[in-house]
Amino acid sequence: MTAVLLIIVFTVFLIFFFPITIKRKKEEAKSQKYNVQVKKLWQIAQSSMKERKTLRAEKALLTILKFDEKNAAAYNRLGILYAKSKKYDEAVECFEIAQSLDNNPSSIHNAGLIYLETGDYEKAVIAFEQAIALEGDIPARFIALAKAEEKLGEYKKAIQALENAYELDFKVTTLRQILAIYEIMGDEDKKAETAVRIEAQIAKDNAAKAPKKRVVLRRPKIARAAKAPKAPKPAKAPKPAKAAKPAKAPKPVKAPKPVRATRRPTIIKSHIGKKRI
Repeated sequence: MTAVLLIIVFTVFLIFFFPITIKRKKEEAKSQKYNVQVKKLWQIAQSSMKERKTLRAEKALLTILKFDEKNAAAYNRLGILYAKSKKYDEAVECFEIAQSLDNNPSSIHNAGLIYLETGDYEKAVIAFEQAIALEGDIPARFIALAKAEEKLGEYKKAIQALENAYELDFKVTTLRQILAIYEIMGDEDKKAETAVRIEAQIAKDNAAKAPKKRVVLRRPKIARAAKAPKAPKPAKAPKPAKAAKPAKAPKPVKAPKPVRATRRPTIIKSHIGKKRI
């Protein structure tokens, strides 16, 4: 009975679960392959844009969009590429698609820049205001809005946008833009006031750039008490003179050895001349 149940379970697994497992593995392998290819294409697109190889970058981005039609980042990059090539209609279309896919303030801001470039200032103002509503802590968005408002003749709105930008960056260039608008308006009082603000900001910037001197706190020197003079060392007693060594007794003179008596020389008698008996 147990064997029959095991066979049934195994059969059910083969029919239902095994195909699902194989399909999942294929999808994972496909996803990994896709990620590798997209990564390579992104590298080609970025390097080509840096090297100003427009056609190559465009092909890489369009290939990415073939793999993934909802890639908002690719549409945004493609819009920037078209904007640099002054293909403004294509650029605006790419930015609008990117914004519809992902409510990204950068895409809306980029579209506003195209509108500003093409002279559609009202659409530019709308785009910049939308971008600021999503991300209102970037000075560049307010500066772009001020340019669009200035083109429309809305000087007060332009100045307010620049004041908002100045509160974020405290840059002299932003104050100079405000001064330029007051010059257009002919408001002498505001011109003088803004000039004073510029001088004050320059002074702050210079003070911040100046190297700070380190203050080294030294401990006050404490006068030391004079040392008492050292007592003179006691003179050393002279060493006692060594006793003279007794003179050595002279060695006794050895008696001379007795002279041996010399032997008389042996006389050899000659038998020559003797008669034989």
